[in-house]
Amino acid sequence: MNGKIKKLVILTGYFKGESYGLLGPQMAATIINSHTDFNAIVVGVTNENDIKDVKTALNHYFGDQQKILGFSSLGGRSDLFDLARELKEQGAITILAGSQAGPDYKGEKGWQSYPHRFKGVSDCFSFALHGPAQQIIPILSSGFDKDISKFDGVLCKDANGRINETPSTDWDDTFLSAVDWQTLYLLNGSVFEPITITTAQVLQQIGCQHAAKERQVFIDYPAGLVKNGPQPSYITICQKGCSFCDVAVDKGYFGGVGEAAFKKQLWCLPEDGDGRKIPFELINESPLFKLSQLFKLADELAIELSQINLTLRADYLIKGLKPLAAALDIATKKNVRILLSSIGFESFDDSILKNLNKGLDRQTNLDAIKAIRQLKSRYPANLGYLKQEGANHGFIHPTPWDNPQISHEINKTISMYQLSHDILPHHSTPLIIHHASGLADWIRQIELKENIQFQRVGTTIGWWQTKEEFLL
Repeated sequence: MNGKIKKLVILTGYFKGESYGLLGPQMAATIINSHTDFNAIVVGVTNENDIKDVKTALNHYFGDQQKILGFSSLGGRSDLFDLARELKEQGAITILAGSQAGPDYKGEKGWQSYPHRFKGVSDCFSFALHGPAQQIIPILSSGFDKDISKFDGVLCKDANGRINETPSTDWDDTFLSAVDWQTLYLLNGSVFEPITITTAQVLQQIGCQHAAKERQVFIDYPAGLVKNGPQPSYITICQKGCSFCDVAVDKGYFGGVGEAAFKKQLWCLPEDGDGRKIPFELINESPLFKLSQLFKLADELAIELSQINLTLRADYLIKGLKPLAAALDIATKKNVRILLSSIGFESFDDSILKNLNKGLDRQTNLDAIKAIRQLKSRYPANLGYLKQEGANHGFIHPTPWDNPQISHEINKTISMYQLSHDILPHHSTPLIIHHASGLADWIRQIELKENIQFQRVGTTIGWWQTKEEFLL
């Protein structure tokens, strides 16, 4: 590249052997490339990559230019936090962005008074940018030798080490339309090489309706701390959305993206070898009522779709069965596949679903599964939901509330409804408690009531530790 071109690299977590696009980081790169004089690329870093090779590749890419690095969608990876700190100490500008950038920069609630809590990563980054990606435009235009503390969405330290924070700007459809999907690179040895993505994402809705309303939630004590005799049976928290979901707390619900911006995203999708748009995940927690409209918009654009991947809740699926069937009728005529790629069942026990604040019960999950299986028999070629077809449905296990009785009932349900055959993933997902999620408030209350400490593992809380291991 021409040495006069200003360069910016966005580093993000990635999975080895994959070729999927990254909507958030790649949309941010598109915004930077379209509205500033910087050239931005996105580099996916897998767990298998050697950080030394990443540093070598960065040195080669930037040459004698100052390194300007964004970090997004890190998944709590300590190796990337450490890399950001090292590069910052060497003079690079390191920017934390993406979901939970603000809370991760500031650290866990009350960490100043409780040293075992997550202290945040403000030492690793020049500043954090919380909220829509377009907030970076005036910062890049002004230069980093200016005071950026007053720009929208910025968190940074002052001369005394105190963190200043400015409110984020609103989401704007102007910046939620065009996406350049050719900005993604992976590490090959110690150089960055572009990859061709085979699955993308299209943003139709920002946030989740379940996270739109705050409610009081009563969460049971962990099974390992239940005692004989009088004791509190639950902890009360105020929560938006599922209690384990840090994204719901972070984004809430902002509604849908405008039709013009949505159509532009569809248009920007790459094409496969047959001239169809590559498979894409529709980012919308309740997509079924607008699914037929999507085909109409594709017709207006004179584009052909190949596969639409849906992530949704079981109760939203039941409410949208008729619209889904109508969309499948259209998909059948157009030879398009609709893949129910991830349904958030999470558990098949009512008490655990209550503690997760899913807003539904075991029977709702089972009704959804029955409906899916019936639809599959009607649309065998155009509806996918099986794990063999690429689906990975939500099943959280273990959890803090597991006990022999609950485990017995869940296993009984799995056997009775043959869930291992088509629904359950090959591996369950252990409950992950991010320090800014609702369950983090629950666990901090337990720590204070029981005079114990749970281990912090990066940005998460290790709930699996027993009381005896952390007696004070």
